[in-house]
Amino acid sequence: MAGAFYAPGGGEGERRAREEASHLPVFRLGRALIFPPAEEAEPGGLLALGGDLSPERLLLAYASGIFPWYSAGQPILWHSPDPRFVLRPAELHVPRRAQRRIRRGRYRTSLDRAFGRVIRACAEAPRAGQDGTWITPEMIQAYERLHAEGYAHSAEAWEGEELVGGVYGVALGGVFSGESRFTRRPDATKLALVTLVRQLAAWGFVLFDAQTPSEHVRRLGGREWPRARFLHELGRALALPTRRGRWTLELEEPPSAPP
Repeated sequence: MAGAFYAPGGGEGERRAREEASHLPVFRLGRALIFPPAEEAEPGGLLALGGDLSPERLLLAYASGIFPWYSAGQPILWHSPDPRFVLRPAELHVPRRAQRRIRRGRYRTSLDRAFGRVIRACAEAPRAGQDGTWITPEMIQAYERLHAEGYAHSAEAWEGEELVGGVYGVALGGVFSGESRFTRRPDATKLALVTLVRQLAAWGFVLFDAQTPSEHVRRLGGREWPRARFLHELGRALALPTRRGRWTLELEEPPSAPP
């Protein structure tokens, strides 16, 4: 399943964002590294526009429960939706059918082996009902900078030496904010996501932020939280140390099914 954790980048979602940016009294950001409180977002989640995508501003945004989403030709739009869609890594539930598929051993997984290729594949992935991508060249450059600084990470699924699925996002303290995913083979991204969440649980992460509802994440145990609860739990998660730098998978690969 190709798509993003939060990517209305076309169709009805994009129309709503454009209308909110045009008609509602959202905050306009300047050069100062500051955001309005996330609680002041409009009903659709739009909070502010403008600013930049510097690592410092992006990290402040994620630490404040805010993230960027906008299409080419728009100003940078910042969002904090209510409710928020969250998965606790320790409560990951892998359906039995998915477990059987994972154990077949068709794919192998890795972390941070191909971040640039993952984010570009997410940008190119077709999405139902969308006529473009929100992962603009500017966004790609910004998240590659975050990756170089040790805050943005990817999980990959491989078939031989071919990259066939992946997920990327941002880690701060004990929270991982999932940004987007793509797949080129059946179940490849499911395996990458499950592997990532299992590794997060093993490392003591307490939140996987999927941002808005995703049926795939729901089947793994994701739930909607009121934004107030999310922001409270986010503050607690940020008190944990940030696992900065290049990540290496420390879990054993799932055993292959017998022939």
